Amino acid sequence: MQGGVAFNESLSRSLVLNASYEPIKVIGWQKALILWLQGKVDILEYHEVHVRSASQSFQLPSVLRLRKFIHRKYAQQVRFSRPNIYLRDDHTCQYCAKKFPTKELTLDHVMPVSRGGQHTWDNVVAACGKCNNKKGNRTPSEARMPLLRTPAKPKWLPYNELGLKKNSTPDIWVDYLPHGVVWN
Repeated sequence: MQGGVAFNESLSRSLVLNASYEPIKVIGWQKALILWLQGKVDILEYHEVHVRSASQSFQLPSVLRLRKFIHRKYAQQVRFSRPNIYLRDDHTCQYCAKKFPTKELTLDHVMPVSRGGQHTWDNVVAACGKCNNKKGNRTPSEARMPLLRTPAKPKWLPYNELGLKKNSTPDIWVDYLPHGVVWN
């Protein structure tokens, strides 16, 4: 126990925001304290845990904002996966335009697999269970269910490289992350 709170992995990490408040990275608490001591970041939120040196006590930073904006290069290839489809589609059903939590979304093949449709970026969309069942083994036009937008392979996903871990995103980060990024 540290400062009355059990020390766990989620309390040992800090979310770094660009000067524009865009989430850019997750780092360890040691690196977070170094950046703060160097005057490179402002601490916006703290964990409820303190660490002690020989002469000082520090409350662990949870959310940091860089004082200077940095331009970022993004990965060239985005891996085709269920979570990345949900991120691309902003956790929004591409038929009814409603947002859903991850557990209530499904993947829908625009051109059904049974009719030659492929498991690719331009043929798979996020759909709620109700719309997916309603569409069934038909194309959107046959089902009279137009798509919200045409699916395409994204050039990049901004929150794909954050380093978030499933079931260990601190609640305090939720206000700084876009809808659908938190995996709790």
